[in-house]
Amino acid sequence: MINRRQFVGAAIWAIGMQGAAFGQGAAPGIRSMLVTAARAATRRLGREDGFFGDEFVRIPLPGLLGRTQGRLAPLGLSGPLDDLELRMNRAAEAVMPRARDLFIDAIRSMQVTDGIDIIQGSDTAATEYLRGRTQSPITRLLGPPMEDTLAASGAYGVLDDAAQLADRRSGIGRFFGSGRSAQSGAETYRGEITDFAVARAVDGVFHYIGEEERQIRRNPAGRTRDILQGLFGQ
Repeated sequence: MINRRQFVGAAIWAIGMQGAAFGQGAAPGIRSMLVTAARAATRRLGREDGFFGDEFVRIPLPGLLGRTQGRLAPLGLSGPLDDLELRMNRAAEAVMPRARDLFIDAIRSMQVTDGIDIIQGSDTAATEYLRGRTQSPITRLLGPPMEDTLAASGAYGVLDDAAQLADRRSGIGRFFGSGRSAQSGAETYRGEITDFAVARAVDGVFHYIGEEERQIRRNPAGRTRDILQGLFGQ
C-alpha cells in the first residue's frame, strides 16, 4: 500500500528525474487526482437524495422563506415551502452530470503553479487550490442549466404557491418588494432562488471533492495507477 509519505516521495522523485520546475512535473498528477475526486463527488451527489438526504450539503430555503417554513411547519402549513425545498435539491441532483463536465474541463485546463505546496500541504490543499481558481467561472456556467432544471422540475411554479402562502400566513409579502403582489415578487425572486441553488450545489461538490482528496491521500492504493500515470506523464 502506498501511504502519503510514499506518494509525496514519488512526486518529488519525479520532478528531479524530469529536470523540470515542480509545478510542471506535479501538475498532471494533481489534475488526475482532482478529476478522480470530481467524478466521485458528482456521482455521489447526482443520485436521488444525494443533496436532499445529506445533512452536510442539503440545500435549505434561503432567508425569510426558510424562516417562514420553520414557523409554519409546526402548524402543518409548510407544504408548499417543503415542496420547494425538495425540488431545489432534486434540481441540484439532476444538474450534477453538467457540473461534472464543467469541473473536469476546469481541472484539465488549470495551470498548477504551486505543486510542491499542494502535495506537501493539507489533506485538501488541491481542492482549495481548485476552488480558488475555478469557483466563480463554474458558478456562472452552471447558472443556465440550473435554471432550466428548476423550471423543468416545477420548482418555479411551487415558488409562486409558496409566496402566496407566505403572504397570507406570515405577512411577508413585503419580502418580495413593497407595492408588488406575491406573484410578481415570486417571479423576481426566481433569479435569487436559482443563484442560491447554484451556489450551494457548487459548495456541495467542493465539499465532497475535498473528502475524496483526503481518501486518496490517506489510501491511494485503489487509485494509484491513474494518479501516478498522470504524475509521470504516461
